[in-house]
This record gives sequence, C-alpha cells and structure tokens, in this order.
Amino acid sequence: MTQETTMRNEEKFVLQAGDCAVAILPQFGGKVSSILVRGKELLQAPLLPIGPRTQTMSFDAGDASGWDECLPSVAGCTVSLGDGSTAEIPDHGDLWRVEWQVLTSGDGTISMCGEGFSLPLKLHRTLTLTQTEKGYRLQADYMVTNTGRTETPWAWSAHPGYLAEEGDQLELPESIQSLRLEWSRNNRLGKGGDTVCWPLAQLIAGGECDLRISTEAYSGVGDKLFAGPLAAKENWCSLTRPKAGVRLRIGFDAAATPFLGLWICQDGYPEGDGAKQHCVAMEPTTAPVDSLAITGPWSRVLAAGESYFWPMTVDIELL
Repeated sequence: MTQETTMRNEEKFVLQAGDCAVAILPQFGGKVSSILVRGKELLQAPLLPIGPRTQTMSFDAGDASGWDECLPSVAGCTVSLGDGSTAEIPDHGDLWRVEWQVLTSGDGTISMCGEGFSLPLKLHRTLTLTQTEKGYRLQADYMVTNTGRTETPWAWSAHPGYLAEEGDQLELPESIQSLRLEWSRNNRLGKGGDTVCWPLAQLIAGGECDLRISTEAYSGVGDKLFAGPLAAKENWCSLTRPKAGVRLRIGFDAAATPFLGLWICQDGYPEGDGAKQHCVAMEPTTAPVDSLAITGPWSRVLAAGESYFWPMTVDIELL
C-alpha cells in the first residue's frame, strides 16, 4: 500500500500486488481511478479532468471514468418517503460527488466510507488486493447504514467502466437467455422495458447482433440492460480481453444483490460533442431498473440505524 499526496493535497492510495496496482481517490467519491496490470490500464480513462463535483451536476458533466458507487439510485429521480415528504436524488446518486473518509489502510487493504446527502445513507467499502494462482483478486466488501431516524428506501449499483475494444467478449451463465432493456441509443435494441434476447439480440432496424462481442470503437453503440433476478449459480459474469491479455471475472452474492446491470458502450455516450466511453460495465446491483422511484418486488428499505452487508469480487485472470 502506498499513499501519494499532490501539491493540491489530493490523496491517492495505491494497492499493490505483484504487477497489479489499484489506485483509489478518496476525495473524488472514493473512485477507483485505475487498475493497472503489467502496465496495461483496465478501466475507462477520464473523458474530462477529474475534479470537484457539485450536488446537482449530471454524471456526463464530470470525468465519467473508472469505478464509482451508485447510491441511492443510478438515475436522477424524485422519491416519495413514508412520512409524506419527497427526496430529490441526483444523477448517478450521491456518493461519486462527495469526499470519502479513509478509515484504515495498509497490507493491501483500504477501508473507506462515504455519506449521502439526498437520503441519510452511509456506505462503507473495504477493498483488498491479493495475488492468486491465475492472476489477482480485488475483493470489495460493502455495508450500507441508515443514519436517519426513520426508514429510508435505497438501491445500490457498482459502477465500473472496464475498457473494451473490438473483439472483446462478454460472457454470462448459460442459463441466462434474456435481458431487460433499460436504454439503447437511438433505440437500437428497442425501448426501455423491452425484453432482449441474449446473446443474439434482434435489431429494430433489422438483423441481429451478438451482444457478447464488442463492436468497433466508433460504432455509436450504447446499451444498458439488466439480468435477473439471478439464481445462486448465476452469480458471475466475465469480460475476456485477448489484446490486453486478461479475463475479468466478476463474482457476487446473488441472494444479496440479485441483479446484474450491463452497460455496453462504444462511442455511444455521452451524447453530443467531446470524448466518448469505450467500455463494458458489469454491475452487480440490488434492482433491475436505474431509478429508485420505480418500485417493485426488488424495492428495499432500511429501518433507522439498520445496516446491510454484501460482497463483490473482481478476479483478473492472466491469459
């Protein structure tokens, strides 16, 4: 574990194991800003310089890079509370906007927490990097706590953008044969709420595409989909990157986080001018929708003072 401080007093903590280095920026939402393996970056690079965020700015007004945490919602929305009041949740939630507190660090581990402002929720996250027989494992252990005096709704999604280039392959358990569509740029796959076949999806314009295979860099693809609710054995997904020499395998507890979000993007976001994302995000989550305001059997509340725990792993297998 190393700690670096720039002239602007901006801290960067680095977890190191062998040829793998994971960089974390507490002051910028606890962002995992880099995962370097044998000198190759595995995360989406910043589209804009990483800098201070406001409580109301849109996500695409920032750097839109690396690995953030979305709590209590991915989409900006207005949520009705049990006491008759409402809460305004900003785009991609609270936590990527606020400075996190480092609780402990050392021996390949860092424990941090970030506190929300739209709802009284605090997220603790402990990251541990170790070397394995196949490569490296980044273990993430989470706890969310309601710090308020009344019950509050919540939803969480991991939000890591893994670099992807043409020919990289996404894999899901064989039992998954369809996904729920949240959004598709230019309605390529349909409209929000549609069911999309996996892995061969029908295109609205005709023909089909293989959602497993990353398209060329400037194809304009931007698709957000959800799998789930998932069975116990459907608790993983992977992205194989032959040119980078790695396979990223994401593991999670399907009982605790029973859905998986997939963001497949090759120049399809942000809209408008400027740099674009070229990534695949594999996002264990508590809900099959981006908005906390959309309720269903997946909806969750925490009583005052109550906490909830869950794990996630990122195995980096060297090819």
